[in-house]
Amino acid sequence: MDLVSFTAIYSAIEVLGILTAFHNIMRTRTPPGAVAWFFALVFFPVASLPLYWIFGRNKFEGYVVSRQTGDQKIQQQVTEGLVRFAEVHGAVLPGKSERFRVCEKLASLPFTGENNVELLIDGKETFSAILEAIEEAENYILVQFFIIRNDQIGQQLINALLKRSREGVRVSLLYDEIGSHALSMSFFHELIQSGANVHAFHSSRGFTNRFQLNFRNHRKIVIVDGKLAFLGGHNVGDEYLGRDPNFGHWRDTHIKLRGPSVACVQLPFVEDWHWSAGTTLEDLNWVNLPIIEEGKELLIIPTGPADQVTSCGLMFLHLINSARERCWITSPYYVPSEEVSSALQLAVLRGVDVRIMVPEKVDHLLVYLSSFAFIEQGLAAGIRFYKYQDGFLHQKVILIDDDLACVGTANLDNRSIRLNFEITAAVADVGFAAEVEEMLMADFENCREMERGELSRKSFLFQLACQSSRLMAPIQ
Repeated sequence: MDLVSFTAIYSAIEVLGILTAFHNIMRTRTPPGAVAWFFALVFFPVASLPLYWIFGRNKFEGYVVSRQTGDQKIQQQVTEGLVRFAEVHGAVLPGKSERFRVCEKLASLPFTGENNVELLIDGKETFSAILEAIEEAENYILVQFFIIRNDQIGQQLINALLKRSREGVRVSLLYDEIGSHALSMSFFHELIQSGANVHAFHSSRGFTNRFQLNFRNHRKIVIVDGKLAFLGGHNVGDEYLGRDPNFGHWRDTHIKLRGPSVACVQLPFVEDWHWSAGTTLEDLNWVNLPIIEEGKELLIIPTGPADQVTSCGLMFLHLINSARERCWITSPYYVPSEEVSSALQLAVLRGVDVRIMVPEKVDHLLVYLSSFAFIEQGLAAGIRFYKYQDGFLHQKVILIDDDLACVGTANLDNRSIRLNFEITAAVADVGFAAEVEEMLMADFENCREMERGELSRKSFLFQLACQSSRLMAPIQ
């Protein structure tokens, strides 16, 4: 290539970089992110342009259109039905728990009463309950996981679904193609042949979305006949049952739901399905909601990059700001936004017992390094950090005071806050909160509390790696 050709090509790339930089200013949600992308695109366009096309988008535009056009009728029917149910059957939050009512606006769903909630601790209990529910299904089974592996538990799940599909039960299965990148379609061949519907979430579907590989559908959901629902931290893989020798015991939490809240779990599944498959699931159970006397008040909060606001981040902010006595959070990753970090520090200043539980073991090096820098900042502000010692900690649990406990899929990191589709169950019930407290107290027994200055006692190169990794927090 001669000098003239090289100059022309580079000039064209530079112009494209500048134009993209202005696109970034108009679209990027956070000022630090916009500034970082602007300088990278203007001064290093060759390297930064492809990265921006893949990682620079914060809004899942195609999904927004799909949600508005595909299942608007069903969404309206379900939401209105649940609101009427809440009015008739008294989904009234007890006492001070009324302060959590604002989360209904984030969820676009109401708190529902008369729910049964069962805490499922670790993989054996979780998968035993899921497989039992699949065996008892009468009409349909909806399954969605971020990761499905072709291993022992993966085969067990597929075989259970295959058996029921052959017996006439409708099976619909969604998986994230990035999280489950190691899977081949041959893994689902027999299940598809039996009449089941299987789809990848396919975030890059559509011409304008072909490079948007940064979004993930991180939800883990199983729904049976519209009567039972499961959600929580477990994906489908042998490591979630403690079978990976590198991680050992895998500490995770799921919940099993019965009651009107099941329809609230089913709705985001239908939205995800419409985006992925281009069809709307018909003949689902939306109306015949089981009534459990003296059940629990519960809100399902689906969040994601197609929402009008940063709903997951606002959920964390509201829950932290609502805490008066206690805010305990467990997450495998601690790479919070500045807003969430500030809210945690303010909670400490209010006298709230703020504790964050994270794993000692590492599964994502970049996130691990970033988290050290954020933890050091939090320790200086008085936040108490605990590192789990007995294997790997993967649960996503929040406990606020003595009247709200959340179990879901959202991590305390930028990816869950801005880029992932997540789902959280917020249970406003003193009895359930006490169960979660007992569970977490047992977990704290398997932790070591971190001390201020742990990062400064590391080598200079380690500290440099941590601070450098922190700069990449928006795309981790």
